[in-house]
Amino acid sequence: MSAPLSVDGIAAPPRANGELLFAAPWESRAFGLAVSLYEAGAFDWPRFQAALIARIGAWDADRVGDWSYYHHWLAALEDVLVDTGAVPGGEVASRAEALALRPAGHDHPHPHP
Repeated sequence: MSAPLSVDGIAAPPRANGELLFAAPWESRAFGLAVSLYEAGAFDWPRFQAALIARIGAWDADRVGDWSYYHHWLAALEDVLVDTGAVPGGEVASRAEALALRPAGHDHPHPHP
């Protein structure tokens, strides 16, 4: 991984004993997606960090909803991808809405064996 992650400060990912900490699988996927897109040249890291800091700052000003570092991370990634024109603005919202409507277990049987 070549992304210059902050070790401390508002943009630093959560860590435990120096290791990145993910509370749910989707958080590690969001992290990997952002790092992979950065490494592929989709955006520069300072731009992503600025978007992340802006998202965290906006949440901190209002404190609406529960704190989730990776919700801000994902929102910052969406901001950067829309701002750079990599993804059309309406595409992110409409795609997220369509995915949210899928029923649980749409891609595998439930209950799990």
